[in-house]
Amino acid sequence: MPTISLVPIILSSFIAGFAIFVGGWLASVAERRLKRSIESYILHWTVAFGGGILVAAVAFVLVPKGIELFSVPWLITLFLAGALCFYLIDQWIAKRGGLLAQTMAMLMDFIPEALALGAVFAHHHRLGILLAFFIGFQNLPESFNAYFDLRKSQQPAGRILTIFFCLSFLGPLLAVTGNCFLADVPRLTAGIMLFSAGGILYLIFQDIAPASKINNHWEAALGANLGFMIGMVGAKIFA
Repeated sequence: MPTISLVPIILSSFIAGFAIFVGGWLASVAERRLKRSIESYILHWTVAFGGGILVAAVAFVLVPKGIELFSVPWLITLFLAGALCFYLIDQWIAKRGGLLAQTMAMLMDFIPEALALGAVFAHHHRLGILLAFFIGFQNLPESFNAYFDLRKSQQPAGRILTIFFCLSFLGPLLAVTGNCFLADVPRLTAGIMLFSAGGILYLIFQDIAPASKINNHWEAALGANLGFMIGMVGAKIFA
């Protein structure tokens, strides 16, 4: 494979991954500049927004290819396997707590999606761009939320932002790996995407949707509609 073919993969995956650092940095600015009540309100909005983006990613990117390539038994098996795997990891995270656990929670959907991004770029350039679009928009609110969770664990802001910056480079590494090893096995790529879809849907209803609710306020949930709308428009433009 010519080196030049990796340039758009590396660039798009780095931008998507760099959203982790940007989300964390925005959270640090909000922490310093905004009142606690406003900060909490924005946090709930971003959680809901991220949930909407994730639903759109499942609906428009992760599931359709699996439906196209797999029989019903395989669809059920891969989708439920993803849900069960994320369920077990989520339980482990809840018991462990701390810096490693919160960071892993943010990476649970990022890692398989970045692998798939590199793989689909080889055959469907626009789908690769769409997946990068979804990953970036997911990472922004997820890292924003993860920053505050890590701050509650008494982690210094500088350390959190340093970790988030380093994680930005994980995107290109995973995408290039996916391109080199998964590009010629579309069924495996579709299986990874379907597996991710099952896990992400579990996370949405277990962790994300409950965290977006504010007592005696109803408008924060509209962030989910905004997130899904952006995903829908992105799918229309890039698909």
